[in-house]
Amino acid sequence: MVLKVGDVITFERKFTVRDVELFTEISGDEGIHHITPDEQGRLVVQGLLTATLPTKIGGDYNILARTMNYEFIRPVFTGDTIKCEVKVEEYEIQENKNRIAITTSFVCKNQDGKEVVKGSFSGVILQ
Repeated sequence: MVLKVGDVITFERKFTVRDVELFTEISGDEGIHHITPDEQGRLVVQGLLTATLPTKIGGDYNILARTMNYEFIRPVFTGDTIKCEVKVEEYEIQENKNRIAITTSFVCKNQDGKEVVKGSFSGVILQ
């Protein structure tokens, strides 16, 4: 699919206890809030695990990231469903370099419509 400025791509995912356990194992991020359930039986999802939502969309379009900026606004818990919307802000075909430069912004919201993370990423798509 060819992208253009203004396009919005979405991805939604529900985070599970198993997701947090696997990310803990891979990342080594064993903060007490990631391994000990709260009073409602939930774990706090690692910020960088939540940050995989916009990178998944980038991967779908074969974007090689050059910059990634995140602002973590509120915690995400296991059982939360997070919807990420990525908006194409700039899209420029660079004929002489055989690539496309792309800049995006994104916002991720929980099932209650509250922002949990927002930011931007830019990079290139090789042709």
